[in-house]
Amino acid sequence: MALIHCKECKTEISSTAALCPKCGHPNPKAKHLSGKQVFAGLLIAGVGIWWMSTGSNSYVDSQMKKIETKVADDFVAKYQIAKREGDKMQICVQAGIVAASYLQAKDEANYQQWKQTEKADCRKAGISRP
Repeated sequence: MALIHCKECKTEISSTAALCPKCGHPNPKAKHLSGKQVFAGLLIAGVGIWWMSTGSNSYVDSQMKKIETKVADDFVAKYQIAKREGDKMQICVQAGIVAASYLQAKDEANYQQWKQTEKADCRKAGISRP
C-alpha cells in the first residue's frame, strides 16, 4: 500500500482510500467497482443461492421420505408388541398411531388399511371409532 498526497489538502493518504480522511476529497487513483461489476456479482450470488436452495429440495424430500418410512415401520413394530401383549385398548391406540404415521408420510394405501385395522381393533376394545 503506497502513500500519496490528497490533491485537495495535500495530506498523505493511502493509494487505496476512496476518500481523503481529512477533507473528504475523492481519490481518483483508488480502484472502485463499476456498477456493472457490482450488478454482475449480485447476479452471480443470487443465481448461486437460488440453485443451492432448489437443488437441495430433492435431496431433502428423499431424506424426509426415508425418515417417514422409518417412523411408520417403528410404529408397526410397537403395534405388533401391543398385539403380543394382548391389551385391547393399547392395540387400538397403537393402530391409530400407525395410521397417523402413514397419513403423515402421505401413504394413502397404507393409511386406509391401518384406519380399517384401527376401527376393528377399537371395536374389539369397546370403542367405536368413525
